[in-house]
Amino acid sequence: MGQETTGLGREPSRAEIDQLEGPVVLEFGASWCPICQAAAPEIAASLGRYPGFRHIKIEDGRGRRLGRSFGVKLWPTLVFLRDGRVLAQTVRPEGNDLRAPFEALANSAPVSQAQTDSP
Repeated sequence: MGQETTGLGREPSRAEIDQLEGPVVLEFGASWCPICQAAAPEIAASLGRYPGFRHIKIEDGRGRRLGRSFGVKLWPTLVFLRDGRVLAQTVRPEGNDLRAPFEALANSAPVSQAQTDSP
């Protein structure tokens, strides 16, 4: 599976996000946001190091429920999920702030495997 960057024409529901399989990075922000624009090169570079991650950009704003369901208050906010479960979240990342959550997602076991490995 190659990297997928999706700017969806509509906001997905939380149920749709919770059903996604594999590693997913949700990026909440706004196209006009200068902080989002400044963080974009570092986010893109981090995503480039993990080509198997699905990347979904979500235009956030007033009245958008999905962002609120993840507690998004500032942009950009990145939410790292594996099989619909949140593993990490970072707000307004700078420099090496992205290294730990990307590595945590890369090193996490699939949920079904993690459940069967538990005693």
